[in-house]
Amino acid sequence: MAINLFTAIEIEYSEKFNITGCDEAFQNEDNLVYQGFIQGCKYLKRAVPTISIDIQSEIPESRGLGSSSACIVGGIIGAFEYFKKDVDKDVILQIATAMEGHPDNVAPAIYGGLCMAFEDSNGHYDIIKYPIDDSYYFTAIIPDFKVSTSEARKIVPKEVKTSTVAHQLSHCLAMLNALSNGDIKQLNDSIDDRLHEPYRQKLIKGFDDIKNIVKSNDSIVYISGSGSTLIIISNSTDRRDKIIEALQKRFEKFDIKNVEIMN
Repeated sequence: MAINLFTAIEIEYSEKFNITGCDEAFQNEDNLVYQGFIQGCKYLKRAVPTISIDIQSEIPESRGLGSSSACIVGGIIGAFEYFKKDVDKDVILQIATAMEGHPDNVAPAIYGGLCMAFEDSNGHYDIIKYPIDDSYYFTAIIPDFKVSTSEARKIVPKEVKTSTVAHQLSHCLAMLNALSNGDIKQLNDSIDDRLHEPYRQKLIKGFDDIKNIVKSNDSIVYISGSGSTLIIISNSTDRRDKIIEALQKRFEKFDIKNVEIMN
């Protein structure tokens, strides 16, 4: 699901390779924007030119908001723009998925909105987009600490019961229906994650307090990606505002902001 947090990237020819705008630790050839640019050049069968890259991002790193995917997608598209080639979203998706290892985050970065990607029998990734009812309001709770994606993956069991898989599949279908029709009761019932949340919530300080505050205001909260960010869904601005006020008093260092779905 794509929200209105953006990464702006400027790429131009330079006599010397250079990256600006991001943390110094990422100002090297391992930078994901540059790696995406390289893969774009390979697809276009063009030699990789010497470039300078400026990255201005609103997406904090290691917070479960897709900062890596935004960089990968931005770098690939940057190569197409650099060589003045038409940007084919399907091609960008295939390249980005190969880099990321899965399409879960790169897909919304490319297509916007709420979308699901699946691999067909030929190894090609296809996209299905789903509507989100206008009655929902979304708020991001961005903690002042990071959660390592690798650590978040390690903490999740490698094997699960068949009953858990069946639970997740049925609830996922109900969730998509509730997101599209505005039925917040059904949405609350269907967002019952038994694969990730029971384990990853341990990595997010204050998770139980946050969930209690949100649920006491008849709203929903879930972990964004691997965390540490949490997303609140409300169907009333009054409830949303009460939740934000309570959270700001309890978690003064957290960045709490209303966000919109970008289609």
